[in-house]
Amino acid sequence: MTLPVQAEKVQNNKETRSPLARFGRKWGLQIGIVAVALVVWLTFVVTAPRTFLSGQIYQAFMQTTPLFAMMALPLTMVVIAGEMDLSFISIMAWGVAIYVLVLGWTGSILLAFIALLLAGLFAGLINGLLVVKIGIPSLVATIGTQFFWAGVVLVISNGTGASLVSAEGTPIYNMMVGRLGVVPAQMIWTVIIAIACWIFLNRTKLGGHVYLIGDNIDSARLMGVNVDARKIMVFAIVGVAAAFTGMAASYEVTYYWPTLGAGYLLQTLASVFLGGTSAFGGVGTIFGTFVASFVIGAINGGIVAAGLTGFWTQLIYGCIVVISVSIQTMLGKRLR
Repeated sequence: MTLPVQAEKVQNNKETRSPLARFGRKWGLQIGIVAVALVVWLTFVVTAPRTFLSGQIYQAFMQTTPLFAMMALPLTMVVIAGEMDLSFISIMAWGVAIYVLVLGWTGSILLAFIALLLAGLFAGLINGLLVVKIGIPSLVATIGTQFFWAGVVLVISNGTGASLVSAEGTPIYNMMVGRLGVVPAQMIWTVIIAIACWIFLNRTKLGGHVYLIGDNIDSARLMGVNVDARKIMVFAIVGVAAAFTGMAASYEVTYYWPTLGAGYLLQTLASVFLGGTSAFGGVGTIFGTFVASFVIGAINGGIVAAGLTGFWTQLIYGCIVVISVSIQTMLGKRLR
């Protein structure tokens, strides 16, 4: 079959595709994750009705799920760009370690909070530079920086934590983990971050570049996209988000642990991949990650409420990551 005939066949297929097929192609990822969320919720309602028909469990979800959802949302952009960042769990602790140091030196919570955000930005920029300027694969580079920042934290903190009780009642503390009625502030921040990421990816030229880079990096370069700058940018955003989330997690318990972030890796990755983001880049939605985060957040509570031990949680998170990526791989082969 000649190229003109192939092109004509593709054009005819596009023209004859039904409105329902076009709708499914456009919104398939979002519909899929909502369907998964409903199935999971109904399963837990049936197996543990007293727990999942009570409002208290949902208040708990709004308090705990944002502590990895706020990282999963910007991480989605890195994965869409065809890269990976595994260092965010250590950047959480690194940012708060700087906060504690600056607070001790200056006594100013505001200056300490600004230093925390700058520390996260710095760590994210380092990741981006290692990947695009030196050429280290992002998976390898961020495994290395994950260990590096974890080591730095242990050295500067001497392996000891710090109380954050002095921040209670301050404007920054209330902004981070206060309550608006029954809604925790971290839930509000999760919605704000989700909206900001969605607008960035779907309503800006830079977001279009991120999708294009992940889909076909050579085409992106031919179209004049500054690939290096865009990749550094998304790594930097994840760094800031990780430090910000680390502060919220520490304020929630009014204490800083040097091992902060160690338990969030699987939950964050599972949220990204269950939400429909392709591990191969170029495909993904912020809405999918947002909904998937709460599916993942419900699993631990649902397992315990259903009478199983919490040891099942990690097993299920691992299965979600493997199954999600496997489905994406098989669909990708079928669509070629």
